[in-house]
Amino acid sequence: MIADLFVKDLLLDPSTRDVSDVKHEVKAVASSSSADRAKKFIEECKVPGGPAAYGSYEELVKDKNVDIVYVATPHSHHYQNTMLCLEAGKHVLCEKSFTTNAAQAEKLIETAKAKNLFLMEAVWTRFFPLSKQIRKFIEDGNLGAVHRVIADLSFGDDIEKKYGTTHRMVKMDLAGGCLLDLGIYSLTWLFQTLYHTLPPPSRKPPKVVSAITPYHATGADEMTSMILVFPSAPGPAPAGTPDGSSHPAHGIALTNLRVASDPDGFNTCKPAIRIQGTAGEIQVDGPAFRPRAWRFIKAKGHGQKGTGEPEVEEHACEIPGHGMFWEADECGRCVRDGKVESEGMGWEESVVIMEVMDEVRRQAGLEYPERIESLEYPLAL
Repeated sequence: MIADLFVKDLLLDPSTRDVSDVKHEVKAVASSSSADRAKKFIEECKVPGGPAAYGSYEELVKDKNVDIVYVATPHSHHYQNTMLCLEAGKHVLCEKSFTTNAAQAEKLIETAKAKNLFLMEAVWTRFFPLSKQIRKFIEDGNLGAVHRVIADLSFGDDIEKKYGTTHRMVKMDLAGGCLLDLGIYSLTWLFQTLYHTLPPPSRKPPKVVSAITPYHATGADEMTSMILVFPSAPGPAPAGTPDGSSHPAHGIALTNLRVASDPDGFNTCKPAIRIQGTAGEIQVDGPAFRPRAWRFIKAKGHGQKGTGEPEVEEHACEIPGHGMFWEADECGRCVRDGKVESEGMGWEESVVIMEVMDEVRRQAGLEYPERIESLEYPLAL
């Protein structure tokens, strides 16, 4: 469960990741089913300090000791749960995918803005030192003009046996399927390299062409492939480009439940992400959600030493834990500094990514149950 990993990371000594300006305390845990389940979670995660255990989310948001709430419920419940927190005056870190559709994301942002509350989509990979290194490498021009990014996060499973018809991964009532659960990571790599590396005024939403294969037993997507055309991309435009200031790039985002991006589990296939520019290629070893190594392969004629051997710069980025503490650190700093929005994962970008996923579903005719796509609040699910 992702909440277990998040809480265990919060409890790690910040100095193990060279952080000294923020620290985290778990003040309360809530389960929608019972206080006993919340107590069991606290015990299993060995949370110190005697945090409160609640049997409902409504009780938790009334706790005056809680500054910020981490929402780790299924995608289908993100809108209702996050709105509950915001209406109660709590800052929120909400798991990705942010909501089931862009309209819900916009409504949450509107509410956070009106109440002067911090709100961020929990795209933890964005805050890895590895991700920051790669973005800076691109921003500094080391990759030249970036023209294509390919990203894949796929799990190869017997989904009939593993998920059946009731598991959250394939249950339409919970917004199941690979798009919102795994595809968000593939899209994250497209956006953080082709979109976020541009100055905000230069960022333009991509056009989308996509295909979905539904799971025969539930209708949730089991395979989704997306081609995104970004009108502007990092690096200089080719000579002779009409406007002379920008060039397009293609982003290819893949996700699948039946075949894996790492089929043998030993990373034999190597890069899950390839970022291709005129000066070379960045390769990021998978998994896309928790990468620990990347390399830069120089293109011919771009600073090679002429040894006759491949010239590859290898970069290892170890993680002193699971890696979810970095997004928590970002939240802590933003709340401390009175910010309502993170520059690393801003509201506008979260909405654009949700719009891309909306369009992917529209092209395939994939609709979730009306009640989990509704803007009505409160609404029992």
